[in-house]
Amino acid sequence: MSRRARDRPRIVVTGIGIVSAIGIGRDEPFEAAVEGRSGAAPISRFDASQYRVRIACEVPDFHPEEFMDRKAARRVDRFGQLAVAAAKLAVDDAGLTIDGGEGIGAVIASGTGGSTTRDEQHEVFLERGADRVSPFAIPQTVPNMGSAQVSIQLGLRGPVTTTSTACAAGTDAIGIANAILRRGGAEAMLAGGSEALVTPFWVAGFDAMRVLTRNNEDPTGAARTFDTARDGFLIGEGSAVLLLEPLEAARARGARPICEVLGHGASADAHHVTDPHPSGVPQARAVTAALADAGVEPEQVGYVNAHGGASRPGDPAEVRALVNALGDAAAHTPVSATKGLHGHCMAAAGAIEASLAAMAIARSRIPPTINLTEVDPDCGGVDHVAVQARDAEVKVAVSTSFGLGGHNSALVLGRVDDDGARA
Repeated sequence: MSRRARDRPRIVVTGIGIVSAIGIGRDEPFEAAVEGRSGAAPISRFDASQYRVRIACEVPDFHPEEFMDRKAARRVDRFGQLAVAAAKLAVDDAGLTIDGGEGIGAVIASGTGGSTTRDEQHEVFLERGADRVSPFAIPQTVPNMGSAQVSIQLGLRGPVTTTSTACAAGTDAIGIANAILRRGGAEAMLAGGSEALVTPFWVAGFDAMRVLTRNNEDPTGAARTFDTARDGFLIGEGSAVLLLEPLEAARARGARPICEVLGHGASADAHHVTDPHPSGVPQARAVTAALADAGVEPEQVGYVNAHGGASRPGDPAEVRALVNALGDAAAHTPVSATKGLHGHCMAAAGAIEASLAAMAIARSRIPPTINLTEVDPDCGGVDHVAVQARDAEVKVAVSTSFGLGGHNSALVLGRVDDDGARA
């Protein structure tokens, strides 16, 4: 590890809150992931019978009034409700008491904002006229309202902001929160993403791009990341929030770290609005930058939770990026992608995946890439953890996210021993 990495404040994750198709909390989603239990099912949030895509990963049995006042919940879009729930779960998981909130902030990502409200109010506008649009339409839909509602509902008065780099936004949010804490800009930070994409517009829009799987007859077997038979991703909804704080502060209050945030890196393709750069070189720069920030060598990486969007061009480009960034170590580095389980939740995806990577470190168990029965030859070069979970001592994990427009982001997470030493 570099001297620069050793000398700066160490930032750890002490709480995780997930609200997803595979469970709510910290343990339930991870157990579902290692067991390979997908949350995919027929769409229930609207009538999708006439759509070409009729399956998604929805959050079942979510009741926002369990996490916020019933009246307030009615004035918050579903993505904001999910964000508040995940944030409260993370705070509870960390055992943190928020007293005044001046030193606590949040970076909550969203690529789309209040999609449910936007769909509903646009229909009101077209059918009933401009004067019937709700006065809450804008406050419910702008993307920063996930972080704003987390601030309002939890009483956070530190730095609160939003990232909106599409599918990379949740990972970027954690990286930015980490940077704020390193420079002493807050005492603790909530970081993650929230998205409620299962709406008529977003399902139709993504399907028009030909990026969604249309295997409606087999929802749990539909997403096939890195497989020769892949035909697109499962759209999903959900939220994940991690509580980050300096190691010394966590130890002082008796909190037990789940993992350490060692580094973050970002880059851009400057190539295309939807397709990644086929060489994988720009994406590799984000991983290389994250490793450099962490002071970690490629051969120290024990697991990569890959973006794994199950697209025809995206998966090979991502594997090329990993091979480029990890070099000779790539061939024996365990890699899996979990979007087949919880769906592609855009800005929330990176946060969910970082949470699962953190748990893989804490539990020494790597969740699998489900439905990967025949690896595409163009996706070779790494050690795929296919179909079945793998027991492994993971001291360092990487989580990658690649967003529409060529946004690339990577996190490096590390194990912290009981005495606070780096593993």
